[in-house]
Amino acid sequence: MAATFGRRLRKGAASTAVAALALAALTASQAPGAAETRTGSETKDPASAGDTPIDGGSPYYTDLPPLNSPVPPGGSHGSGGPVVTGPAEAGIPATVLDAYKKAEAGVAQTQPGCRLPWQLLAAIGKVESGHARGGAVDAEGTTLQRITGPQLNGKGFAMIADTDHGVFDGDTTHDRAVGPMQFIPSTWSKGGPDGKGWGADGNGDGLKDPNNIYDAALGAGRYLCANGRDLGTQGDLDKAVLGYNPSREYLNTVLSWLAFYRKGTHEVPDGKGLLPVHRSPVGSGKGVGPAPGAGPTPGRTTGPGAGRSGNTAPKPGGNGSGKPGGSKPTTPPSTPGPKPGDPTKPPTTPPTKPPTKPTPAPVAALEQAGAKDLTATAGEDFGQIVRVRAKDTAGKPVAGVPVEFRIVGETGARFPDKADHVTVRTGADGIATAPRINAGDKAGSFTVRATAVGRKVPASEVGATVKAKPVPAPKADALARTSDAKLTAKAGTAFAEGAVEVKATYQGKIAAGAAVTATMVTDDPKHPVENDKGPYFAGAEDKGAGKDADKEKRVRSLTLKTGADGLLKLPEIRTDQHAGTFLLRLTTADGAVLTVELTVTP
Repeated sequence: MAATFGRRLRKGAASTAVAALALAALTASQAPGAAETRTGSETKDPASAGDTPIDGGSPYYTDLPPLNSPVPPGGSHGSGGPVVTGPAEAGIPATVLDAYKKAEAGVAQTQPGCRLPWQLLAAIGKVESGHARGGAVDAEGTTLQRITGPQLNGKGFAMIADTDHGVFDGDTTHDRAVGPMQFIPSTWSKGGPDGKGWGADGNGDGLKDPNNIYDAALGAGRYLCANGRDLGTQGDLDKAVLGYNPSREYLNTVLSWLAFYRKGTHEVPDGKGLLPVHRSPVGSGKGVGPAPGAGPTPGRTTGPGAGRSGNTAPKPGGNGSGKPGGSKPTTPPSTPGPKPGDPTKPPTTPPTKPPTKPTPAPVAALEQAGAKDLTATAGEDFGQIVRVRAKDTAGKPVAGVPVEFRIVGETGARFPDKADHVTVRTGADGIATAPRINAGDKAGSFTVRATAVGRKVPASEVGATVKAKPVPAPKADALARTSDAKLTAKAGTAFAEGAVEVKATYQGKIAAGAAVTATMVTDDPKHPVENDKGPYFAGAEDKGAGKDADKEKRVRSLTLKTGADGLLKLPEIRTDQHAGTFLLRLTTADGAVLTVELTVTP
């Protein structure tokens, strides 16, 4: 019962048996709603999530999972059964598997009603890139080499001119699907419901990189959950997958892997994942399989099970042994399998040793490598970045160390997505960089604590302060006197107390607390400047010194604020020995200007 599928689901009689087997397994293992009837699934694909599939209709891997259920290495296959090894197809590279599970947890926090299973991300990741080419990623989850699809130049695919200047896909003329989850750059950067794209920062490094499995998996999870979908129901699940590639064969391939992974998986070292072999043909429009009677897929040989171990699916009317209707097989197997019950024959799938996890590199210390103190105003982002460096006993940097950054305190400061903690792996230089922190709306102090996950190393902390947001100054765009009486006084005396009172308004409403500047100015209408003679404000004299101690420097400019009723009564205005007509100019920062005449008689 170790027979495996080596061909894509195809239309016609042969595909019916394969699809029936795959979907039967899926129905038996899925969450509630999986067994719902798919109305119209035999004749018409459900609508995709957008006008253009997320991967641009690029080719995808068509290998199907084996028929035998996954069993973790060393596990027992059934009650009292023999100890067997899980199929190699059930192994997922460690970092890639971690990214799928973190994406599931991240989406569960923001969209709990979606019920996204990480196994769906794994199924799509398998079909789109073979789990980032067997887990060829660095410690932070970034692919060692670009994974790109064909040029989306309209020849068999969507027509999408370059949108990222080649930053993500290396192509400056057209876009290409890129990364472990095969996002189109324009979809990643601009295709989201808010116009900001589906890109996400899944590893907390402050970047959104489709070539990073943590970022790509979280972005894919959010995309699959768009439009309020509940992936626990078959209809929404179908629509979500078809948003990637609107092909029924693509959907059936993904659902087959989803059912397979739901039965069990195991972790394998990065770079050791099993690579799929067969791909849908290039230039088929939307990544669908060849039409009935089409030639073989480029890169594969013909014959049953080509490129894969085991046998192909049985044909309709067969007896499960590969013989159609009891007739002889058209191509005999190259190596006959052992007879049932023959103890002298080795098993068809040799057992393998359980993958061993690498021993974590020793970490002796976490030291601050970024800002020593953080300061920001409430409602804004901190301009400083928190970084720590992991070092061993020799003082050398340690790469791949998971570092948790946690906000400790009572303020509203948070990392992106309102998280109070994030985990980031150190890079080749031993540095882990926390994502930028938003100060929140509450003033106060807090601490950002960095700890090496799973290591007994003292935490590293940096203090942070959130300043209260300045209260905006009240505005006033109009000033008017409350009396139109003429203002007259004799030289050497004072105008009547409270003679000048004004009312300030802003957009027709009372302007309480608005600043008003009152200045005695010259009568030059083009260049009014502060006058050095004539009226001045009482109680605003500066005494001189020395031989001029008997003289006064009289202040002729003051800035005052209106009361709660928008009124401002100027202090008493006195006069010197100069007679004539003088000007008092009142202004606000919002452009209000009022000029008042003051007459001084001899």
